[in-house]
Amino acid sequence: MKIYNTLTKRKEEFEPLEEGKVKMYVCGPTVYNLIHIGNARPMIVFDTARRYMEHRGYEVNFVSNFTDVDDKIIKKAIEEGVDASVISERYIAECKKDMQAMNVKPATTHPKATEEIAGMLDMISTLMEKGYAYAAEDGTVYFRTRKFKEYGKLSHKNLDDLQGGNRSLLVTGEDQKEDPLDFVLWKPKKEGEPYWESPWCKGRPGWHIECSVMSKKYLGDEIDIHAGGEDLIFPHHENEIAQSEAANGKPFSKYWMHNGFLNIDNKKMSKSLGNFFTVRDISEKYDLQVLRFFMLSAHYRSPLNFSAELMEAAQNGYDRIVTSVSNLNYLLENAVSDTMSEEERKLAKEAEGYITKFDEAMDDDFNTADAIAAIFELVKFANTHANEGAGREFLKVLKDEIVMLSDICGLIVEKKQEMLAEDIEALIEERQAARKAKDFKRADEIRSELLSKGIILEDTREGVKWKKA
Repeated sequence: MKIYNTLTKRKEEFEPLEEGKVKMYVCGPTVYNLIHIGNARPMIVFDTARRYMEHRGYEVNFVSNFTDVDDKIIKKAIEEGVDASVISERYIAECKKDMQAMNVKPATTHPKATEEIAGMLDMISTLMEKGYAYAAEDGTVYFRTRKFKEYGKLSHKNLDDLQGGNRSLLVTGEDQKEDPLDFVLWKPKKEGEPYWESPWCKGRPGWHIECSVMSKKYLGDEIDIHAGGEDLIFPHHENEIAQSEAANGKPFSKYWMHNGFLNIDNKKMSKSLGNFFTVRDISEKYDLQVLRFFMLSAHYRSPLNFSAELMEAAQNGYDRIVTSVSNLNYLLENAVSDTMSEEERKLAKEAEGYITKFDEAMDDDFNTADAIAAIFELVKFANTHANEGAGREFLKVLKDEIVMLSDICGLIVEKKQEMLAEDIEALIEERQAARKAKDFKRADEIRSELLSKGIILEDTREGVKWKKA
């Protein structure tokens, strides 16, 4: 299995630090609003990478954080007149609903930055003791960028070029920095902001230190894969490397994976252009399995263009697989013979070739575009050779193979039988009763059960409403 490593700018054979195990950290969203389709791309592509590694027999410890303290969260909290934690908890819950609807597996651990402050204070103290960090008069703690000799090794940027050419790096407060390129590890609180006690001032952590600490706590000093969007390469991931390696004295991550940008109708997504879409917006028009199919139809490192036409094409492609599985289920129910004929055995052997093709595509830096092409070839093969005279054993082999390969991509292609409205209402009533009794575990189970059957619940002021995904 080969992975393109941003660090070395080439594909490398994947060799885990510990045989049979993968330690993987993916930067998660900042939770101040509903997630948008740009957030969805890394969630889907790295979930698929994880699923494939599990298919290959690896035990994957998959950590993806929630940034739950940030200027945008604080701004929204002030606007609503509530505590910042109210905003972050609300949107963590909404994010988890969207992830579930996109069939993104929950991480092994979903740490929150605000729950890991003690670890951040420890790492900052270590960096200060080692001479990599210093405190200014107002209590701001900065990282000495030039002291870390390998700074720039991920983004392949030169420090002197950065200082001369990229003024956006010179953040406010540069007059109290030793060097304009030093970055913040801890900053003093402003009026009305959440804060934590520290040896330097009442304040909160810088963004970069959060991920270094959460990765260390849940995966250890050295990890196999660190992943995220390509916009995070610099400065976020570059700064993570500097902090982690300076503090821990070990290489931070062996492989760095980054997904390409998502554009809307060939333009950058932005609210000002009116082309900003949340995952929830898309769910009103499409089953989110179609969004997932669309995201996987291109290689994860390629830029991806989102448009109505391409989503329609994704809908048609996804439907082809679903229809084929549905047809195989119908033939299975009505098959007259249980056993495979000699001819069917030969065909079943031939069908295995598509699994090999799928694996070869995924082994080549998770090439989901070619992997889906292999699924389509298998679907065409099944549509050609599965008929009313086929044996049940042969039909089951074909169906199981299509479902297995689709499942590795996180695509649900075997639709459950539709629920009756009265059954849905009965489960909603049971959920309401569970919530009233503060049995939130059962309430969540019911929501998940309904979602797995294509029913989305919405808690509104007028009560619980439901709709089909």
